[in-house]
Amino acid sequence: MGWMAERTEQRSHPKALWPEARSIIALGLAYAPEGDPLATLAHSEAGNISVYARNRDYHDVAKGMLKHLGQFIVSRFGAAVKVFVDTAPVLEKPLAQQAGLGWQGKHTNLVSRAHGSWLFLGEIYTTLSIPPDVPHADRCGTCTACLAACPTQAFPAPYRLDATRCISYLTIEHKGAIPVEFRAAMGNRIYGCDDCLAACPWNRFAHAAHEKLAGLPQNVAPPLAELAALDDAGFRARFTGSPIKRIGRARFIRNVLIAIGNSADLSLAAAARHLADDPDPVIAEAATWALGRLQQRETP
Repeated sequence: MGWMAERTEQRSHPKALWPEARSIIALGLAYAPEGDPLATLAHSEAGNISVYARNRDYHDVAKGMLKHLGQFIVSRFGAAVKVFVDTAPVLEKPLAQQAGLGWQGKHTNLVSRAHGSWLFLGEIYTTLSIPPDVPHADRCGTCTACLAACPTQAFPAPYRLDATRCISYLTIEHKGAIPVEFRAAMGNRIYGCDDCLAACPWNRFAHAAHEKLAGLPQNVAPPLAELAALDDAGFRARFTGSPIKRIGRARFIRNVLIAIGNSADLSLAAAARHLADDPDPVIAEAATWALGRLQQRETP
């Protein structure tokens, strides 16, 4: 995650990114799931994909909406705009709190009174001068449900996240072998983790997202055996238009193999065995580890 340090100056203040900016319009797009987001964790033969990644890439969906609003601002007021959705050095969560959308909770994500922890964020920087909204107050109170829910204890303190322990980081951003100390805690989480988000009591006010963001059936609880069999072309075809595609087959299959090792399902040993000689050393190591875990289950 070196990109965070490399562009610290631009992230420090909006004008460091765009000196002409006079206002920022911060927006949220709700993506709350219809049912229990953690239900698939109980199905060890299937993979658990984070709610936000079960449909199209949210960057494309949200950016399209923001561009429509940006075009309106340009045509109506003659102001210049720049649109951002998690692709630039923008402090999205603090800006959203300043704009009154919610507050940055103890799990470090934005929390909304109306949408809970299920919000995509985007911003429109503009040369238009707009009166500011009132910043949102922190309403976490004494609750620590999100901190207690973390499988890898990635929160050293409220409002602080150790990314190197976070399953979302490990399954998405981390490129090499995943440290053995975190593998059992990963369970069948093969892309991201929703545990801290799902634990937030404010989610009880959230309504299921528009069908455009609802989870696709094939991504809600995909069979691990089916995923382990994907070659590079199959991986790309299956996840075209999905944020999952960006991590590439090697990292994804690595995650699938760790889930297989945690499954206690001996019928998945063949899938792991097939990948033990994979040319990619990270995949081969994960396959060997998974086989070892399954064999431990088999031994009386």
